[in-house]
Amino acid sequence: MGCDGGTIPKRHELVKAPKKVEKVDKNAELAAQWKYCALSQEKLRRPIVACELGRLFNKDAIIEYLLDKTAERPNTQTVAHIRGIKDIKELNLTDNPEWEGERRNTKGDRYEDFNCGMFICPVVGLEMNGKHRFCYLQTCGCVFSDRALKEIKTDICHKCGDAFKNEDVVVLNGTKEEVEKLREKMEERRTKAKTKKSKKSKAAEAVSTPSESKDDTQAPQVDVTEISLQNGGESSQTAVAGSSSSSKGTKSSTSSATKRSVQEMTEKSEVFKSLFTSHSSAKRTKDQTSNWVTHTPYHF
Repeated sequence: MGCDGGTIPKRHELVKAPKKVEKVDKNAELAAQWKYCALSQEKLRRPIVACELGRLFNKDAIIEYLLDKTAERPNTQTVAHIRGIKDIKELNLTDNPEWEGERRNTKGDRYEDFNCGMFICPVVGLEMNGKHRFCYLQTCGCVFSDRALKEIKTDICHKCGDAFKNEDVVVLNGTKEEVEKLREKMEERRTKAKTKKSKKSKAAEAVSTPSESKDDTQAPQVDVTEISLQNGGESSQTAVAGSSSSSKGTKSSTSSATKRSVQEMTEKSEVFKSLFTSHSSAKRTKDQTSNWVTHTPYHF
């Protein structure tokens, strides 16, 4: 039964207590969201892009994923909604002057603030470290804190001056509820884009159909003549006579037009040739010529 050799067991060794749920460190979770790429898990470095759901990525990692989607990568679920480069936006971030980079505490002789962010809000000055809510604009890619957008309510970007709407504001690293709302908006935008493309394709088809309709309108004339021939009336003869007269009229008009054009060309050429002494109009007759030899240019 145990307890040999005078061992005295304790309570926690005999009674098995339920395991405690492991809690994730908040600082580590925030650092993973705001300082590391959501796809490659590497540190964020410029150029930094964001998707329509507000997740941060390195642009190089997204391009590699789009070039080869069959390769095995971790966290591919986070980029399943990205179809191409148009689905991401490059962010226009403002550097934090207090951020010294990785070399700030090489000796380890001073306090290191892990909550210090690489970027800040250009209006209020809040650090983008996860403790404050940040948003970006889909029109220009500028990043601001939510407090700045609430305090200064305008329809123009505070940094670059481009106009935007409330629909263009996307929350960065939002909660699950916010991500679901952003996903619904993304699906709505994509459905609208599909309807626009379908309307454009229909309009292009409508433009190409008139030429075909003209050919269709000319074809039934043969059927009319056939019907008149079957009836055996005089309408067939009149139709044939009318067609022959119309063909003769068109031929005569074309021939007269060609004759006029030839006459005009000959007249123009004769006028041009009359400028030179070799032309017949410049030559003298026998009555005008003298018997003796002269050196004038009019003697031929």
